[in-house]
Amino acid sequence: MPHARHLLIVDDEEDLRETLSEQLALTDEFTLSTAASGAEALDVVKENNIDLVIMDVGLPDMDGRDAVKRMREGGFRSPVIMLTGHATDSDTVLGLDAGANDYVAKPFRFAVLLARIRAQLRQYEASEDAVFSIGPYTFRPSAKLLVNERGSKLKLTEKETAILRFLYRAGQKVVTREVLLAEVWGYNANVTTHTLETHIYRLRQKIEQDPSNARILVTEQGGYKLIP
Repeated sequence: MPHARHLLIVDDEEDLRETLSEQLALTDEFTLSTAASGAEALDVVKENNIDLVIMDVGLPDMDGRDAVKRMREGGFRSPVIMLTGHATDSDTVLGLDAGANDYVAKPFRFAVLLARIRAQLRQYEASEDAVFSIGPYTFRPSAKLLVNERGSKLKLTEKETAILRFLYRAGQKVVTREVLLAEVWGYNANVTTHTLETHIYRLRQKIEQDPSNARILVTEQGGYKLIP
């Protein structure tokens, strides 16, 4: 099962928030948070690792585009999909200029919104801005960093970063040593499984509380997997 992405739904219509939350939860791909106002949404993104925001334009306390702009100014980099009842070109331009990634007009089909969510998450995870949660750490691949809950930073090598990124994208599926070698080192005849095992050992020394009893980067028959 892939790692569940944490979505935030921001809309003052309670029925829409509940319906969207229920439908998205049924996919088993997401965990959900909701907010009924811009101020509440700003608090949620500050206190949680949110992977994507679905933001209504018409909020009771502020324009949703202003909320997005403030999120971006505060350092929030994950995708934002705006919901609007006015699908004019100027409306879309204003939303994109504020920092939104996509625009969906109401009323919309759930399947269309779900496809947009998945597309935005795929693009984001391949981008330089991507940030992931791994165990007690925030993983920043572009900076080759793991940051723990106290804010302490662990510097990673390029290969360690590549290993973690690939295992993360595999969800909780076991990745064989052969696949990891091919993905991280390419088809290099001089690289052996011993090289990979050395890197795994060093990674565990950095990230595991007890490296001899791994709880995050675990060995399974034939390979490795990450436990969220």
